[in-house]
Amino acid sequence: MAILGTFLLMSFLLIILPGPDSSLVIQNSIMYGQKAGFKTVMGSVSGLLIHTSAAVLGLSALLMQSATLFTILKYIGAAYLIYIGFSALRTLKNPPTEEEIVVKGKEKSFFLQGFITCASNPKVAVFFLTFLPQFVQPNYNHMLQFAVMGIIYAVMTIIWFLLYVYLIDVFSKWLKRPTVQKSIQGCTGIVLLLFGLRLALEKTN
Repeated sequence: MAILGTFLLMSFLLIILPGPDSSLVIQNSIMYGQKAGFKTVMGSVSGLLIHTSAAVLGLSALLMQSATLFTILKYIGAAYLIYIGFSALRTLKNPPTEEEIVVKGKEKSFFLQGFITCASNPKVAVFFLTFLPQFVQPNYNHMLQFAVMGIIYAVMTIIWFLLYVYLIDVFSKWLKRPTVQKSIQGCTGIVLLLFGLRLALEKTN
């Protein structure tokens, strides 16, 4: 029970840290509404489940040992984050109208955005392979423990991100004021760009 409690506490502290996934959830929730935020959360968590499956099957270990695979995935994730961040900043010059937001909201795949942002981040793969084994008990099935911890982490992430979406919806009138929206949009765009650049420039061990 003590190990489970430690795992839950450490997972919570890691989940609440700002990252590209949470930035994307906040951006889409503010710009396109609660449904868009919910779809982004589901996409992001689906990406987490992919990383969990990879850790269970040992693919994450292969990724860590292959500098080429790690680098390819790293640059794909970095490029996508930079693209989203740049797109967010670009809208500051020509803010979309309510009608344009509705149209763009229908055209965009928020689930896919969340999924790609998480699944293409090799840092998440490395995290799962280095974090989860610390709580594995030698007397029990390792694969099962990996799977259970991965699912618990994913559920905790859903709860935390949905809290974001709910609070944004509650304060939607204030958040949708032009000045507030521009400020948040600008901050989110910069954060995503910085995450992307940091990921691209980070040296592969």
